[in-house]
Amino acid sequence: MGNGSRARGVVMKTLLLIGGALLLKRLTKSTTRWDHTRLVAQSLTGQKFSRDQASRDPDNYFNIRLMTCPAAEMVDGSKVLYFEQAFWRTPQKPFRQRFYMVKPCPKELRCDVEVSSYAIRDVEEYRNFCDRPKDQRPLPEEVIGDIAEHLTTIYLKRCERGKRCLYEGSTPPGGFPNSWNGATYCTSELAIVKNNEIHTWDRGYDDDGNQVWGAKEGPYEFKPVPASSFNDMLSPLNFPFQQSMEKRIEGSFVLQD
Repeated sequence: MGNGSRARGVVMKTLLLIGGALLLKRLTKSTTRWDHTRLVAQSLTGQKFSRDQASRDPDNYFNIRLMTCPAAEMVDGSKVLYFEQAFWRTPQKPFRQRFYMVKPCPKELRCDVEVSSYAIRDVEEYRNFCDRPKDQRPLPEEVIGDIAEHLTTIYLKRCERGKRCLYEGSTPPGGFPNSWNGATYCTSELAIVKNNEIHTWDRGYDDDGNQVWGAKEGPYEFKPVPASSFNDMLSPLNFPFQQSMEKRIEGSFVLQD
């Protein structure tokens, strides 16, 4: 009887160890390329502002509202996001509108996720897309049909442990063609940072390698803003300051196209 109990005890311990090992393996299973894609798409989504940065350095940065939301999904699972930027006090008048396509990097490339930007066939039809009720937005099949020319692709990698970012990357060497303000090509850098923050740095260069548009001091830093802080931004005291900033828009990164 004693031997039987000990045997059952050994069997139970063995089963528990095997079960624990299987559970641990499941929990520590490596994240798939599609998992990374979903995480990046989720991180890009939402309303974010460069308010803090504009307050610290008003000579080099504007308070810009960045708004992104899901728009469609391709047959292969790629996420299509609608993206727009506007001055924080005139969100109804975006100065840049794009589609982002987020998908896993090809296996032959040493990256995790690629984020490509595309022009929109009729930008007026998509103005304030994310702010509208879903039944007042173009349908997903219409979105897919309205994806126009490819503009840029950024290749993201997971950040090393200890860094504040989650993913970071850039366009390939040489960037992509761009003709705004005398440029012949442009480059873009993107970092997905903790606390739902993203950093973007877009720049244009001429044939001689001179920067002709874009922020020069570093990337724009976009952060979610709590409702109480957003109400503070609407204070009339902020309007003259912001208006003077907007007068210096010419040549800044926000009109880079």
